[in-house]
Amino acid sequence: MARIAFICPPFAAHLASFRALGEALQARGHEPFFLLNAGAEGAICDIPVHHVPTRDGDPGVARVLVAAEKPGGLVSTLRTIADSAALTDQLCAGGRAQLEALGADAVIGDQMEPAGFLLAKALDLPFVGLACAVPIDPAPGVPLPFLDWPYEPEAEGKHRRTGKIAAALSRRQNQVIAAWAQRFGIGPLGSLTDCLGPIQIAQMVPELDFPRPDPLPFVPVGPLRRSEELTDAPLPFALPDTPLVFATMGTLLGGDLNLWRALAKACREAGAALVIAHGGRLSAAEAATLNVHHAAAFLPYRSVMKRAALVITHGGSNTVLDALACGMPLLIRPVGFDQPGNLARVRHHRLGEKLASLRRPAAIAEQIRRLIADEATKARCRAVSEALEGAGGAERAANIVEAALSA
Repeated sequence: MARIAFICPPFAAHLASFRALGEALQARGHEPFFLLNAGAEGAICDIPVHHVPTRDGDPGVARVLVAAEKPGGLVSTLRTIADSAALTDQLCAGGRAQLEALGADAVIGDQMEPAGFLLAKALDLPFVGLACAVPIDPAPGVPLPFLDWPYEPEAEGKHRRTGKIAAALSRRQNQVIAAWAQRFGIGPLGSLTDCLGPIQIAQMVPELDFPRPDPLPFVPVGPLRRSEELTDAPLPFALPDTPLVFATMGTLLGGDLNLWRALAKACREAGAALVIAHGGRLSAAEAATLNVHHAAAFLPYRSVMKRAALVITHGGSNTVLDALACGMPLLIRPVGFDQPGNLARVRHHRLGEKLASLRRPAAIAEQIRRLIADEATKARCRAVSEALEGAGGAERAANIVEAALSA
């Protein structure tokens, strides 16, 4: 059996998807372990966690996570890219010795963290890439993941110009990749897309993604979830007599009281009951002021979504996939990262809408009423749910990893 290193960004959604794959591999006798940046989460179930050493001048992971709570705009985009480059640099500086000492037989690396590919190549280890978020693999007519642009197969000039802008924004990260590729002696590499590798797994499925030419550069396996996340759990609230709307802004963005108040008002106007999961970003006193059916830090997402009529979210990949796996239409308020890309795909397949301005609760109420009553949208969401159900999930991903180990 193999010792398999997991290398990913220190964000909860990415760690959760890797954890689900890790437990599937553990059940087959393998020994997965995380290799993370210094200061990243220290305990992830029973999968061991190791950290690379910190160095003078490295950004603290806690600061990076706090900064990530306020994405959006050019300045914060540049800040996020600079932080990502520094975290990659730290992993490459300390990761090689760690992987050798830990006896790694293979590496599974997140698409958004090129250190996984670089370290695997440096040690001549099998490598599998994992797209937890919107895949960054380029394709004709497919805009960059952080844009909410539509699919435009005839707009190649526009996409080329945007690619040049992205390259300029990513200059620091590209420099780190090129420097470590040279230091490791693994050939000229100069961008994130150079570090994807030939074997890739993605949570995204064609029924949600923009059209891509065959063959796909990744195997679409759908959401990577632990078995207990797929099992119905008791709800900590009584089901309302009115349609249930579930709202979550993920683990980073749940502290916006103005947002929750606007949604609460809109749901009341629409005759719906609002349940929110704020990720621990509100105090009990703050949550009590919202006048909603139920508010909690965390809830069993799928259990709530199966009983909901609509999901309102920031558009994070895991939440979008879980909502659609439950056949739920979406209202999305993207803030940053790949959230605009998820919104663009939801619009493309007519699975939901962009949330109206918080200054217009009446418009939000109308969206809620319309989507709850829209049987055609619900049917399209159910079709995507069937595709996600049949994609294979963590078990299929584990099959791909084992095939890569034996190649």
